[in-house]
Amino acid sequence: MPRHVFRHVFHHLTVLLTLLTLIAAPVSAATVKTLRYFPVGSIYDYRWQLLDLALAHTRDGGSVRLQALAEDVTQNRGIELIQAGAIDVVAVGTNAEREQKLLPIRIDILRGMVGYRIFIIRAADQARIAAMNGQDLRQHLVFGLNSQWADLPIMQADGFTVETSTSYENLFGMLAAGRFDAFPRGINEAAREMNERKSAFPQLAVEQTKALYFPYPIYFWVRRDNVALARRIERGLKLALADGSFRKLFETYHAAEIAAMKQEKRQVIRLHNPILSQKDTAPDTSWWWRQPLPETPRSTH
Repeated sequence: MPRHVFRHVFHHLTVLLTLLTLIAAPVSAATVKTLRYFPVGSIYDYRWQLLDLALAHTRDGGSVRLQALAEDVTQNRGIELIQAGAIDVVAVGTNAEREQKLLPIRIDILRGMVGYRIFIIRAADQARIAAMNGQDLRQHLVFGLNSQWADLPIMQADGFTVETSTSYENLFGMLAAGRFDAFPRGINEAAREMNERKSAFPQLAVEQTKALYFPYPIYFWVRRDNVALARRIERGLKLALADGSFRKLFETYHAAEIAAMKQEKRQVIRLHNPILSQKDTAPDTSWWWRQPLPETPRSTH
């Protein structure tokens, strides 16, 4: 081939390859979808690791990059943001309002663990609370909760006195200052929270003898019209359940809590959860707690 013809062909091939690269680049980038999520914080890390696992099981829907919401917002604000399209997925408990506004993926991602509540208290109150029974807890203790958390009406419906705040962080300071007596936290939350705050609140501790339990599923939720994403997450969770990777992640992340459950002998006070819908099934706690049979009702004869 003459040199001038070769140069002409080479020039056109170079231009063609450059054009193909420019065309392909945005197409490739477009296949990686960003999903924004809430809530954010160390106690929620497992939830987003699980979502990442579920999405990895469904690559046919395209690659996804998870991105935490940068703002520190309340749960109610988080629900508003997902409705507005500023957030794609939230992972919270259920209540009637959320059922109306959002679309749940009705697989309990924490296997009932958040419904098993132990208390963060002032360390000086350990002996006082250890001597109490369920009725004493209702009559003589004030509990602290976020006013926007779905477990607030559960505690109130079961006869507990509750002091509230809209700020999660403020609750630790309120407890330390004596504004209330006990901060009920999921067994997967309490120790982590105390480890992170032991220098700021050395007077606080995890109570050693009591627990509350009520059925309290945690779901992933999406906008009501985002059916495709809901189906993908559900499919991914079911695949992860089937191949054992869901359970492996759960047991790995909660190894300390599972070990503690085997050793501790807590008095468990069971509560009714009036906010569950008929679509919610009782959590399967067998991965971390094989519940004892309910007490046999006393005969009235």
